[in-house]
Amino acid sequence: MSRVESKSELFNMSAVSITEPEKEGERFCQKPNRFERYVQPCLAELLGSALFIFVGCSSVIENVEGTGRLQPALAHGLALGIVIAVLGEISGGHFNPAVSLSVYLTGGVSIILLLPYVGCQLCGGLIGAALAKAISTSQSYANASGAAFNVVQSDEQIGPAVVAETVMTLFLTMVVCMGAVNEKSRSLLAPLCIGLTVAADILAGGAVSGACMNPARAFGPAVVANYWDYHWIYWVGPVIGALLTACFVRLLLGDRKIRVLLK
Repeated sequence: MSRVESKSELFNMSAVSITEPEKEGERFCQKPNRFERYVQPCLAELLGSALFIFVGCSSVIENVEGTGRLQPALAHGLALGIVIAVLGEISGGHFNPAVSLSVYLTGGVSIILLLPYVGCQLCGGLIGAALAKAISTSQSYANASGAAFNVVQSDEQIGPAVVAETVMTLFLTMVVCMGAVNEKSRSLLAPLCIGLTVAADILAGGAVSGACMNPARAFGPAVVANYWDYHWIYWVGPVIGALLTACFVRLLLGDRKIRVLLK
């Protein structure tokens, strides 16, 4: 090979090394297609909800005597934090109809995805609860108590349970909206903070209402076990909590992009 040819080859190699990354960058800068905008997020919500609720239900069913609420609290918190960290970039990592409602009301997700998200979360809850039942012994499943199962057993407990679900969901959705939606306070630690919030809520309020904070978490086990006693509590409380969070963020705590007052 002549000196001229060698220089030409080196030039061509350097050109490739410069242009290929540019092409790669252009590829990643392309707008997402319809599958990535609509189908992938729904699949992520379905899968994430199923995995989270499977772990949560299993931790309640197989709760070792003597650990109290610690085992379910850690299982729920760790599982939720992990699935948010892994799938959050695809769907936002809601896995909870109350979270989706609060995020929608604060501008974090479009109305086009809200109802599909909720449907996928409920289906995921059903799948997760069914899988948890499939791996459990009949005795363990029959004796399970916690979350939306057998915690509220009389009308006198309704008031405290609704208030507990409302306040705990307010806490959870506030962490989600301020830690992941609001640009001024957005944090890379949001998945960890959300998981810790769920764990703290279960430790604090598990004995009062079961600390579901998630209609999908209550719905799946209710269908699988055909247990509907006081089930409405786990819809009313979380929805009220989500609405209160939206009010706080939209009126007072959000940045100028979100806040509707005193801009």
